[in-house]
Amino acid sequence: MNPFILVTIKLLIGFFAMVIIINISGKGNLAPSSASDQIVNYVLGGIIGGVIYNDSIKIPNFIAILCIWCFLVLAMKWVKKHNVRAKQLIDGKALTIINDGKIVIENCKKAGLSAHDVAFKLRTNGIYSSKTVKRAVVEQNGQLIIIQSDEEDPKFPVITDGQVQHDILKVIGKDEKWLLDELKKQNVEKCSEVFLGEYVDHALILNTYE
Repeated sequence: MNPFILVTIKLLIGFFAMVIIINISGKGNLAPSSASDQIVNYVLGGIIGGVIYNDSIKIPNFIAILCIWCFLVLAMKWVKKHNVRAKQLIDGKALTIINDGKIVIENCKKAGLSAHDVAFKLRTNGIYSSKTVKRAVVEQNGQLIIIQSDEEDPKFPVITDGQVQHDILKVIGKDEKWLLDELKKQNVEKCSEVFLGEYVDHALILNTYE
């Protein structure tokens, strides 16, 4: 087969594979919200780019590799959706690095942030002293969410896809008993019935599957 035609065929296969994987795994991969989303994009691009100009890898093998990668992506997505601990292991979890004006050094170390990094992130948000910060949280994608002392708390996702976010409960100073009591008040029997539960203005707002 003509090398140019072979490269063209592989390129078309790679293009349609990217479209299919993005649509199956979710459009969130277009704007990665976690390290695993970024890795999925990088590896997929590496597979396609590395195979296109490699004549030793035939088209059937190329398709098989793409199918295996698609299966791995979907399996990881399913595990993350149904197991909070697995999701935290893969993506990490939100860490409070400043609480009531005090820097939580242990969490800074877990997030891989030095004192210089923390000071720099605060300055880029127009904040020049940690004492004015009510709470600062490093999200799974590395983004820093800052709540100043004179601000109201933003929305916190306490329940996502029927799973309790225990790290978020710690951030807002609540426990699972409080959460279960709030569910009963709103006639919801268990967390698995909730698609998204948000803590907004000191109240729990539930969006159930039904």
